[in-house]
Amino acid sequence: MSNVYVLPHTGDVDVRAVLADVARLGPFFTVGTDPAEAADPTWRPVRDLYTDPQPLRDRIAHVRRVLGSDDRVAASITFQGLAALLLSAPLTAVVLHGVLPSLTARSLFWRPSAGGPWPLWSGAPSGVEVGDADDAARALAGALFDEHLAPLIAAVRAQVAISERLLWGSVASSVASGKRLIGVERPKAAARAAAVAERLLATGPLAGSGDLLPAAGPDVAWTFRRRSCCLYYRAREGGLCGDCVLTAR
Repeated sequence: MSNVYVLPHTGDVDVRAVLADVARLGPFFTVGTDPAEAADPTWRPVRDLYTDPQPLRDRIAHVRRVLGSDDRVAASITFQGLAALLLSAPLTAVVLHGVLPSLTARSLFWRPSAGGPWPLWSGAPSGVEVGDADDAARALAGALFDEHLAPLIAAVRAQVAISERLLWGSVASSVASGKRLIGVERPKAAARAAAVAERLLATGPLAGSGDLLPAAGPDVAWTFRRRSCCLYYRAREGGLCGDCVLTAR
């Protein structure tokens, strides 16, 4: 099976079409692009999550109430959801289309919702083409680590005393989960998804965050086990995640 699964296109990349296709994988993979949404004043640039403490404080408090947990568990699960939301669409666009959308902290917008992942929107997204798995992983790391994930980790840790290593472990877990879902929903792209995710997991702060084990279940090429725990087992009705380090003990 080829590790390349890129929809053909010519000329300028239609990033709206790419994001519309990626959104078919689910709400965590959805970035809206309807220009009419610009009229909604409730959209805020994602950078506000990194600089204004109130929205993140409110979200952590909401998660704490829902889970019946303490602040550290709530902060961890809040972060994990936001990290998955920020990285899933770019990862999938790179795997399926060979295109990295330009979704910066200024050009990507969010608005609060009572339940589920917060909606994301970008009014006029552009993008760049990427090549093989190495090129794709480098592009993803460059677009996500310093622009979104490191500032989000700093913002969460300013609210609650929680391990930076734990939070980067949750980023790694989201990469592996995205890889798995891409393989399930688009089997022809499973090998490329595994190759891109493997290289991304070996990059920067994700290096050493987990182990690649023989493939199990729906996974192709490998199954991920993280070396940290997201603390969900400490929630009122929590348990161990499938990739948790504690499952091996």
